[in-house]
Amino acid sequence: MDIETKTQDGVKVVKLKGRLSMGPALERFNATMTELLGEGHNRIILDLEEVPTIDSSGIGMLVRFLTTTKQGGGAIRLLKPSKFTVQTLKMVGLLNLFTTFEELPQAVASFQ
Repeated sequence: MDIETKTQDGVKVVKLKGRLSMGPALERFNATMTELLGEGHNRIILDLEEVPTIDSSGIGMLVRFLTTTKQGGGAIRLLKPSKFTVQTLKMVGLLNLFTTFEELPQAVASFQ
């Protein structure tokens, strides 16, 4: 899993590339998110365009970080989640917890 982070208009954009599943990929994602939240960033966009699959561990971690950011007055938005990711979140009844976007400018603007 490759992870790139950048800041756009005060919002952290975290681009993930690869499968979000148990093991080193999830550990790397956890470390990145924990660091961002520890630095006080609580407006985060997760770019999932290049994440073909996500397993139950990945979903659990997404929900955990969503809860943490909301408690801090922030939010997590999902950018371009794959069809598989959307179906997986829908299947477990969690898609409605996340606001999803197809374009980065709209996702960033949603925090203003």
